[in-house]
Amino acid sequence: MRSWYSFFCNRQLGLHLVRVLIFCFLCALPLSAHAQTWTLAWHEDFDGTTIDPATWTYDTGILNVNNEVEYYCQPGSNTVPCNAASPNAYLDGAGHLVIQAIQINSNVAPYSGSWTSARLKTQGLQSFTYGRVESSMSLPLGPGLWPAYWALGTDISTVGWPASGEIDFMENVPASSGLGPTVISSTLHGGVSSSNCYCGGNGLSKHYTFPSGDVTGFHTYGAIWSPNMVQFYVDDPANIFFVRTASDVPSGLTWDFNAPFFLLLNLAVGGTGSWPGPPDNTTPNPALMVVDYVHVYTASGVTAPTMAAPSISVTAGQMGSSTVTVNSASGSGRMYLSCSTTAPKAACSLNSSDALNPFTVDFSSAASATSTLSVTTTPNTSHAAVSLLPGLWTALGGSLLAAMVLLPFGRSGRRQQAAFGFGALLILALLMSCGGSGSTSTGGGGGPNGTPPGNYTVTVNAYTVSNTTGTPDTVLSVPFTVN
Repeated sequence: MRSWYSFFCNRQLGLHLVRVLIFCFLCALPLSAHAQTWTLAWHEDFDGTTIDPATWTYDTGILNVNNEVEYYCQPGSNTVPCNAASPNAYLDGAGHLVIQAIQINSNVAPYSGSWTSARLKTQGLQSFTYGRVESSMSLPLGPGLWPAYWALGTDISTVGWPASGEIDFMENVPASSGLGPTVISSTLHGGVSSSNCYCGGNGLSKHYTFPSGDVTGFHTYGAIWSPNMVQFYVDDPANIFFVRTASDVPSGLTWDFNAPFFLLLNLAVGGTGSWPGPPDNTTPNPALMVVDYVHVYTASGVTAPTMAAPSISVTAGQMGSSTVTVNSASGSGRMYLSCSTTAPKAACSLNSSDALNPFTVDFSSAASATSTLSVTTTPNTSHAAVSLLPGLWTALGGSLLAAMVLLPFGRSGRRQQAAFGFGALLILALLMSCGGSGSTSTGGGGGPNGTPPGNYTVTVNAYTVSNTTGTPDTVLSVPFTVN
């Protein structure tokens, strides 16, 4: 028979084993609570029979942009050439918005109004800042057709385009213009003016080619939009094909996408000289763009990442580097990294192994990533040769004076001798007043003219997809010494 002591010991052992098993079970649980998940925050599913006037308004008439030919009509309008009996935008009763372009005549001159169509927008009614923004739709094909799903900054009425920023989630034009039935384009436009921008043909853009099928089938076009970063995808938010960040903006211009935007859906028709080119007798009439839904999701909170990096030490004029290690929950998505330094006349940069963007690290399927932090400094060049010049010129002035006094002049040259002597004295006085001491210094009153020696910091900022404030989720200060 077992003693009470033996039983007690076995019981304690059993409780300990239970605790160990529970701990192991909890450790084995996935980190989904800290990974990237999405909640539907706003939706337009186009149910019913009437387009919701609390969500959508319209651009109307000839907009005189991009050499297009269409005249945009609002449903219910009979303003020529619009026809209320044949609206250019309507709900089909099966959960779809239909935008149809209808030919009026065969004129292909820009702004001729030879087709009617519709351009819907949420301007003044609904605006969005960050999140996952997507729409499912089927597109028409044919010469001249230009369907688009996009967004504009709500401040466009005050700052104009492209300063307002423009996000093109999806555009399609014919193959003759670079896209075609299996290719769409996604683009960011911004800048100061149409001549000082990353806009139009200079936009931050990339094409996506469908591995199978084409745009006539229903596909989802969207972007994961967060502070300083936009990630474009097709059909699945995991199928990201294009990433742009604030660090990709050309020097001297700003990132114009940390602000509210409104959404647009339209079917344009090009004229002569337009991107899609003009329509012809093979262009479908009417041409139908069918939209299943427009959804906006918000990201669940992602736990702030941890970051670490060794200190950097360089001599002025050198470049130093350090490896930044970033840890986060696997599945938490992509993060944007930026840097700055307190060192004068120095600049920093980051470069990761992310195939889609060097300024981001990807935690879609990993819990750790690295980025190389580089800092370049300006050399302290010597000004000794320059500072010697006043001394040399002073000596030269003194020699000139002596030569003028001692050189034998004839009686008729006494006046010339006096003039030369006076000139030499004047030169000597001027040069001495310029500080011709003959000392050797290294610029700026004896200080460095490059990056001064000292102890500084390089700051690395990390932004997750759940960030909505623009304040970094994590900040790392890396000690930086210039010798």
